[in-house]
Amino acid sequence: MRVANVTRETRETCISGQLCLDGVGLVQVDSGIGFFDHMLDSWARFGCFDLELLAKGDLRVDAHHTVEDCGIVLGQLLKEALGDKAGIERVGDALFPMDEVLAQVAVDISGRGFLGWRVDGIGSPVADFPFELAEEFFRALAMNAGITLHVRLLSGGNSHHVLEAIYKGVGRALRLAVGVSGVYEGVPSTKGCLS
Repeated sequence: MRVANVTRETRETCISGQLCLDGVGLVQVDSGIGFFDHMLDSWARFGCFDLELLAKGDLRVDAHHTVEDCGIVLGQLLKEALGDKAGIERVGDALFPMDEVLAQVAVDISGRGFLGWRVDGIGSPVADFPFELAEEFFRALAMNAGITLHVRLLSGGNSHHVLEAIYKGVGRALRLAVGVSGVYEGVPSTKGCLS
């Protein structure tokens, strides 16, 4: 079982998490931000990851620090759980529909953190979650996990549907990328390493 535990404590947040890549989608999350918890739950379930995450942040200021730091922790969990990355598929993608929304996601566990984010024209907050924080979350996740992640919104307008399709799509694409192929003996790279 590929499992990782990470705790991050700053003057703004205190976050502890556990991630199992070979799970069944068992999720226990509490960030203090209801809609964000729903998105993390969606991400983990569609990734078939077991996730425990407890975050306490300076929500009296706003949600930014908590959401970004959760992205940092989840990126660190993903990187640690992957270990030497031997035998993984490395890449995964998803075309994820949700009602009027169609989101496209592609991920490469390359060892190089990058976020390509093309989600334009949407901006309404959803409950207690400012829309723009999704980009901050995924950038923090990608940079700390060392993955290349591209997210595009192909159609749609409802902010809730857009975000849910993206989080589920990223989970689905990651599930494919972290899967053990049984084909590769070492890491799937012409360089012989993923960094």
